[in-house]
Amino acid sequence: MKRVVVTGLGMINSVGQDKEEAFSAILNGECGIKHIELFDAEKYSVKIAGEIVGFEPSKVMDAKEVKKADRFIQLGLKATKEAMDDANFTTEVDKERFGISSASGIGGLPNIEKNSVICHTRGPRRVSPFFIPSSLVNMLGGFISIAHGIKGPNLSCVTACAAGTHAVAEAAKTIMLDGADQMLVVGAESAICGAGIGGFAAMKALSTNNENPKESSRPFDADRNGFVMGEGAAALVLEEYESAVARGARIYGEVIGFGESGDANHITTPVVDGPLRAMRAAVRMANKNSDSGEVKIDYINAHGTSTPANDKNETAAVKELFGGAENCPPMSSIKGQIGHCLGAAGAIEAVVSLMAMRDGKLPPTINYTTQDENCNLDYVTDGVRDADVNVVMSNSFGFGGTNGVVIFKKI
Repeated sequence: MKRVVVTGLGMINSVGQDKEEAFSAILNGECGIKHIELFDAEKYSVKIAGEIVGFEPSKVMDAKEVKKADRFIQLGLKATKEAMDDANFTTEVDKERFGISSASGIGGLPNIEKNSVICHTRGPRRVSPFFIPSSLVNMLGGFISIAHGIKGPNLSCVTACAAGTHAVAEAAKTIMLDGADQMLVVGAESAICGAGIGGFAAMKALSTNNENPKESSRPFDADRNGFVMGEGAAALVLEEYESAVARGARIYGEVIGFGESGDANHITTPVVDGPLRAMRAAVRMANKNSDSGEVKIDYINAHGTSTPANDKNETAAVKELFGGAENCPPMSSIKGQIGHCLGAAGAIEAVVSLMAMRDGKLPPTINYTTQDENCNLDYVTDGVRDADVNVVMSNSFGFGGTNGVVIFKKI
């Protein structure tokens, strides 16, 4: 099969509106979680989220088109433009051999909420004609394909919080099997609205630490009490290795392994077995693609949601994978800084993992102050850490028991 490398990156989230700004803030432990401004959350039990402040969609799309695209699409367009510019295609590429693998967990929930209210209170004739095309998850790829003239495979993953990582795997598979020469991966999410916050709060999944927003997301900490919703997007340009080398592209890393699994257990409660099998599958593939037959993973970007069940189970799965806590590499979660960006999380964390490998700097897990006896690994809790990073693993696990893992290697 063909080798697949990453030649372009883009990112936007609550601590930065481009990849360098956001990555620097994440390394510095800055937190973008604050009281919600996107809607009036006064009557809600949860009033905090990782919002992006000051984003102007008219800078990435025509002002007349803005109303036709939900915010998650607008954020996706922003990250995509950065990634495509970063990939620096100085000569023409065959756009029929250039595809898209997009991802979102929920899609246009704010528009669904808004038009449902309009339909109920003002009647169906007042529903916007842009409602459906602005809300569908696959319209993320649709808008992007139009913006960049991309005519190859146009795929979409809607697998909850594992969607972004699954989109990376789907793109890699497409290139490996000669379905395309380049694939643009984009994950985007913006579900900070009444229905989104109210729905997750009803499940008791969210932190209610409204008094201290910046301390509310506490991955692996004993006092964690739920995740904090974030919004954002990330994009990666994946390319067939020989093509990238021939055009002199900068290569951030190679996709050497990915794994997927299902828990077959519960729609919302995670287990140890499913994530473990996904990680094992990714490592098994990476080992097959290694000259030595065995890769050494230097860093894990954890799913690390700050929920009681996920953090404990992910820790247990990692310890099982490596044969004990003493053998595990450093592992951290950036969700303390930006919140949980749902379907965009895997794409954002893939970008952060590649940049960590590029710079030899491990992002910290912030807000870790009290050790949980079930979470006893090296979570990089002492601030950003310099390290020799040649192989990184990024984990994503979602509702419905769907799991995705991807491994990148420095070239």
